[in-house]
Amino acid sequence: MSRRIAVYGAGSWGTAFSLVLADAGCEVTLWGRRQSVVDAINETRRNPDYVRGAAYLPEAVRATADPAEAARGAETVVLAVSAQHVRPLLEEWRESWGPRTVFLSLMKGVELATTKLMSEVIAETTGASPDRIAVLSGPNLAREVMLRKPAASVIACADESTAARIQAACHTSTFRCYTNTDVIGCELGGAVKNVIALAAGVSDGMCLGDNTKASLITRGLAEVTRLGVAMGADPLTFAGLAGMGDLVATCASALSRNYSFGRRIGSGMTLEETRALAEETAEGVASCKAVSTLGERHGVELPVTRAVTGMIHEGRDPQDVMDALMSRAAKAEV
Repeated sequence: MSRRIAVYGAGSWGTAFSLVLADAGCEVTLWGRRQSVVDAINETRRNPDYVRGAAYLPEAVRATADPAEAARGAETVVLAVSAQHVRPLLEEWRESWGPRTVFLSLMKGVELATTKLMSEVIAETTGASPDRIAVLSGPNLAREVMLRKPAASVIACADESTAARIQAACHTSTFRCYTNTDVIGCELGGAVKNVIALAAGVSDGMCLGDNTKASLITRGLAEVTRLGVAMGADPLTFAGLAGMGDLVATCASALSRNYSFGRRIGSGMTLEETRALAEETAEGVASCKAVSTLGERHGVELPVTRAVTGMIHEGRDPQDVMDALMSRAAKAEV
């Protein structure tokens, strides 16, 4: 695999993953939408709008606002843009990539308009076959990765050799990667954990305590596992880094944008007030509705996801939602 890699998306995670790739010996071209961010990265080696105060980016990372320039000479393309905006961007950029380009998705969401997973959107817009589409998921809070604190993740691809090549391109002394062939499971784990993190944040915003949050996290894991199995995923994936690992990190850290978003809602702020304070996209806000639809389509009950959808998209009061969750009929734990 070429050691020249293009990363599309100069937000916190795209920036942090660029550092990982550079530490692994790759030459990285980082595409950013705003020229001011691009110039700052090239001139100061730091991203002024995201992960402020973190480590300097290595010289092997070069930023550009030209998507075609980012693609030049890169056989691997890393996508770290918003899940709800990636389709038109890929349609715009697809002529920049060759027929052998390998795509790695860092995106953790479900497309609201179509309920498609990101790997499906990539395949539809680029024509790439499954052996050229991989996803990365795990407990990877961007700021901690930027500070080179130890972290681990999973790279999933239908083709094991492709996953292994990507693994070699981003495996460092502080970022440990494992491979997997369960693309659906890894993607669902990464998407649904954002929804559960919103619920965990709401719980903390309401000062409901650790018992409540732990219960939401655990039942959230049960939800994504049920949905994953119905969609063809391996249930063991959800006990690993892309499932439990990512879920715990996202539901327990103030660095998590979805947790922080939910906490503000739980503390009494309106949706509009919370959106105004959010510096980056909380993917769970859109994905909760798409995940709810997936549950209905596959006949899978998703009470926590439905509760979050009710609060975010239907104007339901958080206290009423929590009361409704607690008053559900008693049943066996499954």
